[in-house]
Amino acid sequence: MNNEQIKHLEFIQSVITRMNTNSFQLKGWMITLVSALLALYANSKNVYFVYIAIVPVMIFWFLDSYYLQQERKFRGIYNDVTGLTPDEEKQEVRLFEMPLQNYKKRKYHYCSSFFSATIFPLYGITAILLWLGGLILEGCIKF
Repeated sequence: MNNEQIKHLEFIQSVITRMNTNSFQLKGWMITLVSALLALYANSKNVYFVYIAIVPVMIFWFLDSYYLQQERKFRGIYNDVTGLTPDEEKQEVRLFEMPLQNYKKRKYHYCSSFFSATIFPLYGITAILLWLGGLILEGCIKF
């Protein structure tokens, strides 16, 4: 592997790192906003704050899924440049090219990211718990 290929891999890795950092920050912001809205509920006893907390969960879920999708595409490029991808799946990548449009297969699809094991449990369970909590607080569900 020559210096130009190594530099190309460094560029790709820096993008992957940036996507991963963005994803981590989105999770932190989601938890912060949900906590703030639940604190408003605790202060006012207005159950609508619990339901409103579902909105940032959904927004951050969509954003985080987008960043994961992009990260997966760049990982695909990285694997193709390094030769780690099996030959039957390998995409041709020229030096310093980052052809995201070539990565449309199932594992690079948005829905695959949306329901991934790293994203769905956090956002999905949070949204469901907020919704159920709101119903319980309103008295719609009794134990």
